[in-house]
Amino acid sequence: MSRSSVLGYPRIGADREWKKALEAFWAGKIEESEFQTKLQEIRLNHLRTQKEKGIDLIAVNDFSYYDHVLDTATMFGIIPKRFSYDGGVVPLSLYYGIARGTKEATASEMTKWFNTNYHYIVPELDGATPVVTENKPLLAYREAKETLGINGKPVIVGPLTFLKLSKGYTASEFDAWLTRLLPLYVQILQELQSEGVEWVQIDEPILVTKLNSQDLERLKTIYETFATAAPKLNILLQTYFESVENYNEIVQLPVAGVGLDFVHGLSGNLASLKQYGFPAGKVLGAGIIDGRGIWKASISEKFTLLEQLLEQVSDEQLFIQSSCSLLHVPVTVRNERKLLPELKGALAFAEEKLDEIVLLTKGLLLGGPAISAESAAIEKDLLALKQSDERNRNEVLAAVAAISAKQPLRNLPFAERNVVQQNKYQLPIFPTTTIGSFPQSAEVRKARQLWRKGEWDNEQYATFIREQIDIWIKLQEEIGIDVLVHGEFERTDMVEFFGEKLAGFAFTQFGWVQSYGSRCVKPPIIFGDVAFEEDMTVEETKYAQSKTKHPVKGMLTGPITIMNWSFVREDISREQIAYQLAYALRQEVEALEQAGIGMIQVDEPAVREGLPLKEEDQANYLAWAVKAFRLTTCTVQDTTQIHTHMCYCEFHDMIGSIEDMDADVISIETSRSHGELIHSFELNTYKLGIGLGVYDIHSPRVPRVEEMTNMIDRALRVLDPKLFWINPDCGLKTRGQEETIDSLRNMVEATKIARAKHTLSV
Repeated sequence: MSRSSVLGYPRIGADREWKKALEAFWAGKIEESEFQTKLQEIRLNHLRTQKEKGIDLIAVNDFSYYDHVLDTATMFGIIPKRFSYDGGVVPLSLYYGIARGTKEATASEMTKWFNTNYHYIVPELDGATPVVTENKPLLAYREAKETLGINGKPVIVGPLTFLKLSKGYTASEFDAWLTRLLPLYVQILQELQSEGVEWVQIDEPILVTKLNSQDLERLKTIYETFATAAPKLNILLQTYFESVENYNEIVQLPVAGVGLDFVHGLSGNLASLKQYGFPAGKVLGAGIIDGRGIWKASISEKFTLLEQLLEQVSDEQLFIQSSCSLLHVPVTVRNERKLLPELKGALAFAEEKLDEIVLLTKGLLLGGPAISAESAAIEKDLLALKQSDERNRNEVLAAVAAISAKQPLRNLPFAERNVVQQNKYQLPIFPTTTIGSFPQSAEVRKARQLWRKGEWDNEQYATFIREQIDIWIKLQEEIGIDVLVHGEFERTDMVEFFGEKLAGFAFTQFGWVQSYGSRCVKPPIIFGDVAFEEDMTVEETKYAQSKTKHPVKGMLTGPITIMNWSFVREDISREQIAYQLAYALRQEVEALEQAGIGMIQVDEPAVREGLPLKEEDQANYLAWAVKAFRLTTCTVQDTTQIHTHMCYCEFHDMIGSIEDMDADVISIETSRSHGELIHSFELNTYKLGIGLGVYDIHSPRVPRVEEMTNMIDRALRVLDPKLFWINPDCGLKTRGQEETIDSLRNMVEATKIARAKHTLSV
């Protein structure tokens, strides 16, 4: 008989209870004992929900106090050597120090979890002596069983994936590290086996990327070792986010089951299944409910897919499950009260996806007619959205088709634009700027809340925003920043702000997901054709420019980032969504220019996040992503300087595409990766304006002048001084005012030192 299964569940709670507990603990408002109690309550509530919904195999150890990859590293005592660690269970102070930094040590690098919007803490192996500090999966299993009677399925990040995502070792040291880690994994698994655990889910999403023959041998060694060491333990080798490479070799590994993604890897996995079949006696974990999307599944289509799978496996061999952890979707649609009926009716968040999994399992057990009424109701909901006016804006479709048919180009090439722009602005060598946002204090958040509740009228709120702009324009001038920003005090989220002003978007009240640490975002829903309706940023930017003689940048979020940081419709391609966004944003760029704003920043921090996992798909994605950016910016005058910003590292494999975007200046995160991106520019020439972030804004520590000076010196060894800018890594919205001012003063001081060195060298 088929069983229902979930790969993981959202940590944050329906009302972000998890986030609130973390931040209260960090702020010293609650003691550690109270904090532990709060998190246990959240964790058990999530397990209880899944049990009550009827899920057969419930994941445990998917819950985290910050990040599951950091959990794995600390479970094995892998602590960066700049932190003090004497062995044993890693205390929360050290755990959070690695994630967030301390006054004495910088935080570990953070980067994206495959092609999702979630970011993990990168393990640092250099200098570590791995040892099992505590068996976290076992503790999670015991808690679920003893408290709720749940025979849970412990989840562990697999060794191949863990090592591939780590840093601090050379390629030649990979096998030595694998040899060190395997006995630790064996200890974990043997203790789980002794406890009577039935199934363990070992996540190896790295298997959907390209592997070489050496990796396949490593994989064989890993799972043969596990099978020998814990022969009574059923291991579900779980993959997700795409189809697996080397399908035939993977399904032959000595494991009890293999989990495959039949949503985002549908075509590849289904083709492999039909070509090679599936081993008798093993379980197929069929990920057929989308763990990353928010739309209701067509039950009839999913049931047809299950029937295709049953041509290759028996129903006893089948787990019906989510395509990946439900970490990537909000908790429930149930509490949403303000969405259009036709939209709400088409949505399914984590709780609702549990219902879909259970419904499909019921259908296999009792037959299709047993679930026909529920299936018909869902089809009716999906049809209502398809036929809505929001999805049928013919004037937008015609305009986007017209502009996307042409190659978007600026009037002059960069080398010539750069000359006329420098003549206009007369900026010093190594101009300083910031990325856009300044601290959103409690006062700013309260003012926005009063305005949203209607307790302040528009004029009261606008006056308050202008006052904040006045303060920070003056501060930037006093600190010595060359190119200013207005501070974005009127904005909550860099995507939400624009979505609220464009047609085709909707916003939930409680649709939060975790981005990194306690940072939760409420992604907009792009459910209709996107259309520009009125100016979005002109008023505040124009006001800020009127208060200073320095140039003030207009600040927009780019089309690819808005798309990649939103939940998007599935009835048209992502490429077409990107072009619709580009057309709408182009009209805002032109409005800023007409208002006298001569520098416009179109941020694209999420371009890299949308890069397909399959190498063969990446070139096409980058081509239309670059085209969307250029469609947004190509109509401005030669003297208008287009900036963009990217963050979260790992741009070495797309530097050519970054250059193709043809932005006059790009700022890129550098410091959190400890300058590793600079190595990419040591190997590749970059001929446009560039600012490599000289300090990490995700940490509350104030960086020293010499730290930033060292970063600048290294960058100037490989970049043209005439094109080099100096800026923080990212926006400063989440930082406090005092630390922001001190950090920027140090940045300007480091710039003065760099300018003096440059003067002496020429």
